[in-house]
Amino acid sequence: MSQGFEYAYKPQGPVLEEYILSESQRTMIMGPLGSGKTNASCWKGFRIICAQDPDSQGIRKSRGVAIRNTYPDLFGTTIKDWLDMFEPLGKFKQGGMEPPTHHLLFKLDDGTTVDAEMVFLALDREDHIKKLRGLQATFGWLNEVKELSFSVIQMLDLRMGRYPKDVRPTWYGIFGDTNAPDTDHFYYRMAEEVKPEGWKFLKQPGGVKRKNIQAPWEVNPDAENIKNLPLNYYANGVQGKSDAWVTVNLANEYGYVSDGKPVYPDYHDPTHCREFELVEGLPIHIGLDFGLTPAAQIGQQMVNGQWRIRHELVTTDTGVIRFANELKRFIATKLRGFVIATITGDPAGDQRQAGDNEERTVFQLLDANGIKAVPAPFNNDFTIRTEAVATPLRRMIDGEPGFLLHPDCKVTRKGMQGGYKFRRVKVSGDERYMDMPVKNDCSHPCEAGQYLLLGAGEGVAVVQGSTVERTKDAEEYRKRRGLA
Repeated sequence: MSQGFEYAYKPQGPVLEEYILSESQRTMIMGPLGSGKTNASCWKGFRIICAQDPDSQGIRKSRGVAIRNTYPDLFGTTIKDWLDMFEPLGKFKQGGMEPPTHHLLFKLDDGTTVDAEMVFLALDREDHIKKLRGLQATFGWLNEVKELSFSVIQMLDLRMGRYPKDVRPTWYGIFGDTNAPDTDHFYYRMAEEVKPEGWKFLKQPGGVKRKNIQAPWEVNPDAENIKNLPLNYYANGVQGKSDAWVTVNLANEYGYVSDGKPVYPDYHDPTHCREFELVEGLPIHIGLDFGLTPAAQIGQQMVNGQWRIRHELVTTDTGVIRFANELKRFIATKLRGFVIATITGDPAGDQRQAGDNEERTVFQLLDANGIKAVPAPFNNDFTIRTEAVATPLRRMIDGEPGFLLHPDCKVTRKGMQGGYKFRRVKVSGDERYMDMPVKNDCSHPCEAGQYLLLGAGEGVAVVQGSTVERTKDAEEYRKRRGLA
């Protein structure tokens, strides 16, 4: 039995302290790299096992289960961090048929004995969830929640509070730590939208922040755990990193880190994405992208020139006629009373459709089904249509961004954060990318947005340049993209 050790811990920030002391049955914390999340989770688990009521023999029994997505991550991070602090308090076993387990056995100052287990599991596939069936535990620790599926959380939640048997658990439940996930991850959905009863979601200050998209990143004076980090950790951390990477990993904002090159590197989710409603009296503009996954974007231009994209309509395996009917229903329900000024689509839709008995184009089929759309101008020039969106993204109008996206546009939002991207070309030496973006779920609504702005006149502004500043912005963007 381990004896003679004295442990003391002071949380390095108010959010970390609230996380450790939280009595909520389900508590999650989201924070940047280096913020002390994993360390705090270890201490939270340790606090739980020490606070368990003793049985008639003075034994405080409990069983925790720590979960990570893969065994390399489990051993490289979760187990390592736990054992770095608490290995002297018991014996760690691995190998054989049983999962890695740390059996803790030590006395407290009050004379009682802690007899606890911390079991470590990797659950990186749906079929691994069966490992949880039959598990009887006191609490569960989810390490790096963004890497886990919601089915893991659902199953784990119902296995807690079932140990010990002879004395009721003093506290039972689940807790977890994570870096900022994508906006279509279940964590975002629960923390920001559903907000279920019995759950607490805590967010640490980012390690860095900035005033707006045009301002440089700066170290956040409210960042936690700074005393335990190398000197200038966050200031050095932003150097040489993509904006999307910094946003997620250091600024602690929801986002998507692309494995390619984002089409819109100037998009900054905290700046460009927020809630708003359509303004009565201003015309509506609609953009359409076709193919087997047709999509639509719906927005308005404010009197000051700001563009606001309020809705997206995203479909899968949908023909033109069915898409037209869905769009008509959407207009009838969501846009009742608004005047639709333009409906602009992919110029490729002006070609006759193979297999159609009447050999009509997409635009002719749309017209026959009540959607009067026209092809986008400029012969589908990729530079012009992407610049039609990129220019408002960079523009600031009286302190406001020139482009706003509503959070309801989930697929577009992911695309703007990097899901709409150029694929990396596997060559030695300098990084190279394909000339055209990857066709995926994100590309369709994003390209529908390009046609929306082209049809509403932004393409003309790009070609002609309405101001000196806009022309300079366009030139800089082309240089950055290697198009100049």
